[in-house]
Amino acid sequence: MNELKDKVIVISGGTKGVGRTMAEECAIRGAKVVIGGRDEAAAKRSLRLIRSYGSEGIFVHTELSRVEDCRALLDCAYERYGKVNGLFNYAGITPISPLDSCDVDTFDAVMDINFRAAFFCCQQAIKYMRMSGGGSIVLTGSAHAWGGQKDRAAYACSKGVLRTLMEHIAHNYAEENIRCNYLTLGWTPTEGEVALRKTQGETEKELRERAADILPMHRMCERTDYVEAIVYLLSDASSMMTGSTFRITAGEYI
Repeated sequence: MNELKDKVIVISGGTKGVGRTMAEECAIRGAKVVIGGRDEAAAKRSLRLIRSYGSEGIFVHTELSRVEDCRALLDCAYERYGKVNGLFNYAGITPISPLDSCDVDTFDAVMDINFRAAFFCCQQAIKYMRMSGGGSIVLTGSAHAWGGQKDRAAYACSKGVLRTLMEHIAHNYAEENIRCNYLTLGWTPTEGEVALRKTQGETEKELRERAADILPMHRMCERTDYVEAIVYLLSDASSMMTGSTFRITAGEYI
């Protein structure tokens, strides 16, 4: 369980959902973890667990709508630990946003959090990764990136442009041993997804039952389904892997 021993891993959106799960898992695998997010209470609970695993980490309050906060997240990691080896960009929002009715505020919010924040986190990660001989960036994707459902136009576009960002980094920074891969996550009952469905009058139980009827593998993806893949992408085991799209979607195609 030492795949990430002595690495410094930064997680954008590390207080919620898969991001929080991975903050704790990276610590189990030996990494020092830098958690970016807004929920300080959740981060403190994770940090207590991380210390119990014999590792360490810090929380950096991060408003991803602010470019200066995106940069500060990576700056704090470097200032505390002297290097950055990995970035897992998990943070994102997925409001209802059909093309024919999406308003400017919703569009701007989706692009600011899902794309602009990722762009500037990657920019700062590359700055520090090149100082220590390379690193691995994992961008969180979605099956919506290949067109998207009708009510997710802005979200689909934001996840599509992340694929372009991934390929740009992979093509242009491989010579510096900086890798970037795109992890396509499936339909997962995260806090945000469950909250969204509740606003539409659907309970978590009903959501899971509906999803099981739709998904080819007949169940939603759980946070734990992604752990080994993300650890692999951040570890030296994938040292020759860059520019790849890694799908964990229960067979879902949109």
